[in-house]
Parts: sequence; C-alpha cells; structure tokens
Amino acid sequence: MTRRYLVLAVMGCAAFALGQDEALPKAAAILDRYVEVTGGRAAYEKRKNTVETGTLEMSAQGLKGTLTRYTAEPAEEYSIIEIDGVGKIEEGMHNGVAWDRNPMLGPRIKSGAERAQALRGATFNESIRWREIYSSAETTGTETIDGELCYKVLLTPKEGNPVTTYFQKKSGLAVKSSTTAVSQMGDIPMEGISGDYKTFGGVSIPTKVTQKFGGQEIRITVKDMKINQDLPADRFEPPAEVKALMNKAADKK
Repeated sequence: MTRRYLVLAVMGCAAFALGQDEALPKAAAILDRYVEVTGGRAAYEKRKNTVETGTLEMSAQGLKGTLTRYTAEPAEEYSIIEIDGVGKIEEGMHNGVAWDRNPMLGPRIKSGAERAQALRGATFNESIRWREIYSSAETTGTETIDGELCYKVLLTPKEGNPVTTYFQKKSGLAVKSSTTAVSQMGDIPMEGISGDYKTFGGVSIPTKVTQKFGGQEIRITVKDMKINQDLPADRFEPPAEVKALMNKAADKK
C-alpha cells in the first residue's frame, strides 16, 4: 500500500508539472494579446506621430520637472526634460542618429549598443513591431506582482542587452520590465513599474511609470498624449551643437 501511494504521489507530481508546462503560453501569444487589450493593431496603425506631455519627480533629491516627448514613424524621437534648478535635458533620434545634450556634459552622439538601445526606444508603434526589433522572445516563467500572477517574457534584441517584461495573466497588460541599460557611465541595472493605463487616440498606455536605476528613482506621470499632430518639418532635427559633432565624425571617415 505504501508503494502504491508513493507511485500515485509521483504520478500526481508529474501530472502537475506537465500541467504547469502546458499552461505557460508562448511569448508571441502574450505580446500579441498585449496589442489587442491596449487597442488592437488597427488602432496602432492609425497613429503616425504622438506628442506626450507629463511630469517627473525624484523625491529623494527633491527634484521636479516636466517632460515633453515627440515621436513619429518609423523611428523619430525628440524629448525635452526641464528640471527645476538643473536645466533642460534633450535627447533624440533622427535618421538613425541618436544623440543627447544636457547642461552638465554638453552634446554627444550615441554609438554601439547605446545607439541600438535608443533606436529600439524610438521605434514607433514598438508594440506591433516587436518581431522586427527582437531576435527572440521566450516565456520564462511566472511571478506574482501586487497580488496578480504575471508571465515573464524575455526579449532578446538583435544588438544589446535583453529585456524581461512582466504581463498580467488576467488583464494582459505589461506592469514591469527589467534590463541592464547602457549609458556613458557604463551598464546600469534598471527596473520599471508601469500602471494606470489610459486611452489616447484608441491606444491605451501606462500613465504612471516608476524607473529605478543606480540607486535612483524617477516617477513619471503622463498628463496627455496627442495623436497625429501637424508637426514642424524640422521637429526632429538635432540642435546645431549635435550637427557639428555629426559633421566632425563624417570628416574623419
């Protein structure tokens, strides 16, 4: 009898493990579901550009500021962060050139893995273009976040560090991501917590994002996002200081 119960117990454990494996969906299904629950492919495809405005806060440092971010297809971006007591920080992507400029370090052009990282971030409608951006996507397990079971999806880009994104099983929404960010100060572990999804122009986005990296924490709140605006023709042109660096780099070739 003891042996019989032991065999039954082992078979039960094996069946449970098999059931767990079968219950883990493919990463593609999770990523495609995210598109559907946030508005659907057709809604994403109607968007040609966005203008996002909001605020940011670094409470530990007592800093507050505003954020304005312009994006357009296929991968154009221009962001302005203005922080009280610090000044204006800019970054952008134009015709494949990634750059930034801040009051402390001045202008610079990004290269290598840092440029690839910026290009992924600037890719317009990234959620429906993940197959172009990442070489592989794999569901690696589950984790409970704020009482909700989430699927862990490992996204490996064609160049740069992989990103793990956590999608709620119940809602299909992305609520957390983690990666090692590339910066001019070296590689920095980074974690982002997303929530409070709201719909703008048919597509839902998280309007509350907390980013943690290098012992710092930044809370970003999106106040508004306008879709398909009549943007100036030179909206994504880099500033003169950045163009000067681009010309110097071209002369060296």
